[in-house]
Amino acid sequence: MVTYTSTLRCLVAAFAALFLSAHSADAAAPLPALGAELRELTVSGVSSGAYMAVQFQVAHSKLVHGAGVIAGGPYYCAEGSTRQALTRCMSPSSWAPLPSVAELRATAEALASSGRIDPLDNLRDDKAWLFAGGKDSIVATAVMDRLAAFYGQWMAPAAIHFVKLPDAGHAMISVVDPQANVCSSEQSPFINRCGDLDAAGEILAHLLGPLQPPTVTLHGELLSFDQRPFIDGKPIDAGLADEAYAYVPQACRSTSCRVHVVFHGCRQSAAQIGRRFVEGAGYNNWAESNRIIVLYPQTVPRYGAAMGSWKWLNNPFACWDWWGYSGSDYHTRDGVQIKAVRAMIERLAAPRQP
Repeated sequence: MVTYTSTLRCLVAAFAALFLSAHSADAAAPLPALGAELRELTVSGVSSGAYMAVQFQVAHSKLVHGAGVIAGGPYYCAEGSTRQALTRCMSPSSWAPLPSVAELRATAEALASSGRIDPLDNLRDDKAWLFAGGKDSIVATAVMDRLAAFYGQWMAPAAIHFVKLPDAGHAMISVVDPQANVCSSEQSPFINRCGDLDAAGEILAHLLGPLQPPTVTLHGELLSFDQRPFIDGKPIDAGLADEAYAYVPQACRSTSCRVHVVFHGCRQSAAQIGRRFVEGAGYNNWAESNRIIVLYPQTVPRYGAAMGSWKWLNNPFACWDWWGYSGSDYHTRDGVQIKAVRAMIERLAAPRQP
């Protein structure tokens, strides 16, 4: 005889199975192994993503061969301090001056000598594309000037291309986003139109050399993939999202392609603006016609405490970690975010599955 209890148990079990099935169906797919070519790996970013692009390049200078930096700053500027990040590394003053080039170089050399980052001589054959807006109220042009001087310790002058646009605010500069803000805007989604300046195209052309014109129609795929397997520990404790994106040109499914990593800025994660940045920053059309896989790793907002976590991590704007909220190794090869992105790159470079 079927009892009420046994019937209830069956219903609960059925509901649980249905829930798990639905959850599984909604889960993002794994990042595919595409046999990518890493000899010309490049990175770029805006705002906190710009600082992360610099960190990733310096930490992995043997692997990375160029960086595009929009409204960021010099390597390890904050030295693990939120106060220094908010003052000298964004709006330096007489009471909070930027570290000198000599100080920046000495600190980086000490990290390299201890084996925490790659030898800095690897930067000598790199390139850098830099951008500063004259109406940027978040990161002063002087901060980007100091980054250029830091790079100049190793890179030849011709390797550093520095664009300064007087009318530009703090944002990604794009010709692709159909609803981009005006050039001077500093409002969400922090994607601006500044005439015909195509930041993504200029970055890729400077770092990689002459390119084919961008395609008008995209034939590849913008993949949503599971970011969790690449993260040590819980994603939320690393400030990282469960899912991220990659644009894979059609040709890259059958032939080896280069990889470019793009770090979004604060308030530009998918959790905050959906796919607006990954679709509108301007990289994908260039990637399609030049066989470049574009990786868009993702952060997530965190307001102190979080469900299922014992860690206090305050990152409400979903910034990349360039001041130490994810741990004291954040700026080195052992930084949890840097390690995760490196693992994603290695997955893209793994041989294709038969």
